[in-house]
Amino acid sequence: MYYSSIYIKVMYLFGFLLLRVFSKGDQNVPYDVHYNIIYGNQHVVSFNQGRELQISMDNSSGSGFGSKMNYGSGYFHMKIKLPNRDSAGVVVAFYLHSNTNLHDEIDFEFLGNREGQPYNLQTNVFANGEGGREQRIHLWFDPTADFHNYKILWNNHQIVFFVDKIPIRIFKNNSNIGVGYPQQPMQLLATIWDGDDWATNGGYTKINWSFAPFKANFKDFKIGGCPIINSNDNHNCNSQDYWWNKRKYWELSFKQRRLYKEYRAKYITYDYCDDIPRYSIPPQECSINMIKKKM
Repeated sequence: MYYSSIYIKVMYLFGFLLLRVFSKGDQNVPYDVHYNIIYGNQHVVSFNQGRELQISMDNSSGSGFGSKMNYGSGYFHMKIKLPNRDSAGVVVAFYLHSNTNLHDEIDFEFLGNREGQPYNLQTNVFANGEGGREQRIHLWFDPTADFHNYKILWNNHQIVFFVDKIPIRIFKNNSNIGVGYPQQPMQLLATIWDGDDWATNGGYTKINWSFAPFKANFKDFKIGGCPIINSNDNHNCNSQDYWWNKRKYWELSFKQRRLYKEYRAKYITYDYCDDIPRYSIPPQECSINMIKKKM
């Protein structure tokens, strides 16, 4: 579809003004300001005048919602309460994804479990269609009992995954030495879907459909991101006019580094960098991290 340069500039300005308004105002805006339902409409229910959204899955369908715009950098977050009771095989995802064949992607994936067993939180990073960078942690709280804040900081220097205020993973931009790094415009999405064949105990623990529908609740629909109107938009999303691109966000703070080391030591259950059977030669970014640990 053809867009005139005037139309693009007007739409960009409109999106930027929306961003400025909602980044300074009430975080708990209605979901439909920034998001649309993308599938499973019959499994989506809104509460509190659209300020809370519930998506669910049964054996007929899952459901999900996605941002109206794509973004080129940002600090994205969502308050999420996960399905309770027996949720083995159920995957709830909150992630960024580019609409391209060789796609970029930044994932939070919550892997359900038998009742009473801990949720696994899996993170992953894709660049130009290449993923395989899974890490998993056990959450140190019951994510089904209340809402918790899950955040992704994405700028041209690093990607940081946060659970509440705690950084649980860092992925640095090492593209200067050939390591893939997400740089394509991406849409922000949240979905619930059937991961029966892999999500719990490698797929050995299956979904118990007698507990369906499985329900996940979301709120806090503000988006802090650099909006991209279309693929030809050359706006600089790495500009330090956006606060998440400023130098202080190129590295973790001292306090954040301490929390990062403390929580990973206690709760990490899988790191692709340590999976020798899978990677006899560690991916290049893993070798870089090992060198830094020894310095």
